[in-house]
Order: sequence, then structure tokens, then C-alpha cells
Amino acid sequence: MNAPSTNSPPPFTLTVRDLGRMSYAEAYALQTRTLEELLTAREQSTTSTTPTPTAGTLLLVEHDPVITVSRRATAITNLRADQETLQRLGVTVAETDRGGDITYHGPGQLVVYPILDLNLLSFRLHDYIRALEHAIIAAVASFDVAAFRDRSLIEGESPATGVWVDQLRIAPTPGAPLDAPPDPDHRRQWAKLAAIGVRVRHWISMHGLAINVDPDMHHFSLIVPCGLAGRPVTSLRGLLRDRCPTMPQVKAELTKQLTTMIQQRPQPQKNTAP
Repeated sequence: MNAPSTNSPPPFTLTVRDLGRMSYAEAYALQTRTLEELLTAREQSTTSTTPTPTAGTLLLVEHDPVITVSRRATAITNLRADQETLQRLGVTVAETDRGGDITYHGPGQLVVYPILDLNLLSFRLHDYIRALEHAIIAAVASFDVAAFRDRSLIEGESPATGVWVDQLRIAPTPGAPLDAPPDPDHRRQWAKLAAIGVRVRHWISMHGLAINVDPDMHHFSLIVPCGLAGRPVTSLRGLLRDRCPTMPQVKAELTKQLTTMIQQRPQPQKNTAP
């Protein structure tokens, strides 16, 4: 698909690929190939007269049941299940090079891997992660769910990347802005709806986000999700019951919001490629 431009920065092309259901290993290999292709396209664009540069690709996928563990030294300690239990449930474990801690992926959860040229899009890493959170918040708002970022309102805890909901106040307050601060009195009822973990190579992003639409929530008991003990996880099905949107509906809305996020990116600035 082609994303339209405003006055500045310049226009670009953005590809969206729906992979259906795929193993984590297959999707990781595809991420790597897509990143290499984008890196090559960036290098060629410096000598090319092509008027429209390539911003990257959004990969949409549902994974076979898998627990992914980052390279953080403490991440594996948040795996609660033994090998026998994992085998019985058909859940595999995979080490990964994204940021974050430990998480679960499986059918009913939408994973999006934005493979994006952050230099072309003028995103610094912190702003990119905040933009991913905002895109998720805007997407679920269309299904009457009020979501928010963690602003470290819980004493003694640091802000946790991702998107959260107040299980005592699911619907948006009329007239309230997106990402309105939650009620601190309900803080023990905040639950994580979407996780984010990224990696950047030469200022091209990989990995991304996972939003729980209608997965088997029992599988989250196999881990301490994201290494955050005592903080529950939820899904759109758990919040909305029979009003839960379908996976195609969530894919369409989240793709729309991510595309808008990219179109409304910051003014041009260059990152120093690591």
C-alpha cells in the first residue's frame, strides 16, 4: 500500500503483509530477511532517482503457542512451567533478541512486526515505542475500550512498556482524550492488554507488539508476563465478552492506526546508526 504524504516529510511506500498463522522461528527468519531488504533499499536510495523511498513493512501474524525469552539475565527465571507441562500443552520456548523480558504468543493473539526505517521516518527509539503504544490505544478505542500507558503511578514501581486497561472501568469516559490517565484508586485492577518489545539495527526496527484478542489466557500462567509479578494480563474477549471484535477487525483497525502513526511521524531528523 502507498501511504500519502503531507507537506513534509517526503512521501514513502509502506507494505502490509498478513502472514496468517506461522511459527515463531519462521516469522523471525522473515523479519530478518525483510530487514536486510530494507537496509539494501536504503543504501540504493542514496544513488537512485526513485522519487518514493521505502519506509518498510508491517508483518501481521498469529503464532503457534510459544514462550519467548529475551537475553536479559533474569528473564528465564520468570518461566514457571517445567518441560513436561510445556510439552503436554504443546508450548515451545524460544530465545529472542528483542527487548523486554518473557512473554507468551499463541493463536488468538495478534502480533505485528513493524520493520521500519526509523531514520526515514524521523523516529527516535523512545518516541517510536510511545507511538506504538498510542496506535494500540487508538485501535482499541474503536471497540469501546479505554486503554492507557503505564505512567508509574504505583509507588515503588517503574513504568512498564505496553498498553493497559482498568478492569473496573473498561469503556471510555465521554469526552475524555485518548490515553487519559487512569484512576489511581483502581491501580490493582489494571491489566496488561498489549506487550511491546523491539530491537533496532542500523535504525531499522524489528520485533514489535502483541495484542491479546482472544487467546488461551491460561497459557499466561506458565510465566510471569513481562517479568511483572502481581500485574494481571487480559484480552479483548475477557473485557468485551460477546462484543469482542474478530481478528480481521482488529487487524484492519490496528493497521489503520499504525499507518496513521507513520504518516504523522516527527519532523525530519537523523539518528546515528549503531
